[in-house]
Amino acid sequence: MNDKSPISDRGTLIQQASWVGMIGNGLLAALKIIVGFIAGSAAVIADGIDSASDILASLITFYASKVSEMPPDKAHPWGHKRAEAIAAKIISMIIFVAGLQLVISTVGMLWNGEVRQMPGKASIAVTILSILGKSVMALYKFRVAKKTNSSMMKADAINMKNDIFLSLSVLIGLGITYITNLPVIDTCVGILLGLWILRSGAMLSLETNTELMDSFENHEVYYKKLYSIANETPGVYNPHKMRIRKLNNHLDIYLDIEVDGDLSVTQGHDIAKDLETNIKNVFDEVFDVMVHVEPISNEEDEQFGISHKDIDV
Repeated sequence: MNDKSPISDRGTLIQQASWVGMIGNGLLAALKIIVGFIAGSAAVIADGIDSASDILASLITFYASKVSEMPPDKAHPWGHKRAEAIAAKIISMIIFVAGLQLVISTVGMLWNGEVRQMPGKASIAVTILSILGKSVMALYKFRVAKKTNSSMMKADAINMKNDIFLSLSVLIGLGITYITNLPVIDTCVGILLGLWILRSGAMLSLETNTELMDSFENHEVYYKKLYSIANETPGVYNPHKMRIRKLNNHLDIYLDIEVDGDLSVTQGHDIAKDLETNIKNVFDEVFDVMVHVEPISNEEDEQFGISHKDIDV
């Protein structure tokens, strides 16, 4: 029998991926920034700054994973799993600020009319190396994100994937610069990279809002499945006010059901327990299930939760 719980195994995978990100991006950032300055390439320096921001992103995922594994306490009865969603939001803000700073600095170069030298050929070599390195890290982090069902790790993996396209843009910009013999093109590519980083940060921020607002992707599929489970449980009528929220890779599930009003409290409780068991048998990684039992034809005025009419079943 494994001594570690699934959550501990999940945390280990995320922390290992974070270390890979910190070390890999650290090496690439140092190499690109140094070569960028020596070779005189604004675009390569920009790419290096982006890799440097990725170090902080991996550091955040590392510590957020440790915090999210802390057990519930009096101040946090639902645990600390929201730490990952908060970390994903912080990562998106870091990316956005890095992009904004890059755009401001490169636009300043053009505005002040700074004369730039032709970027050296070492810029091309380090950019190709960056594409290869980022590709390996992106594939690895996507794999970990899928295995752990971590929105935070998925955000970090998407960031790595974007970096591949950023480095490709740098490579194309350097090629055009050499063909046209116009160093200003390299600076313009640096501006475009900054705008791409800005867009990436904004998109990631919008994605993190979903979980923080207690929603998630493909939620209608989950509600249809929950409704089906309730309907197939003997003694359960009219499942309604269904609410599901995600806490990292866990589901927190609430719903109201109706039972025969002539049943005893114990019998109604047994039906609710059967439903809870059925839900946990179908859904993976359930944090908690809360079932509220009502008599058949009970009428209430509350307007919240999901019912059959909301999911077309």
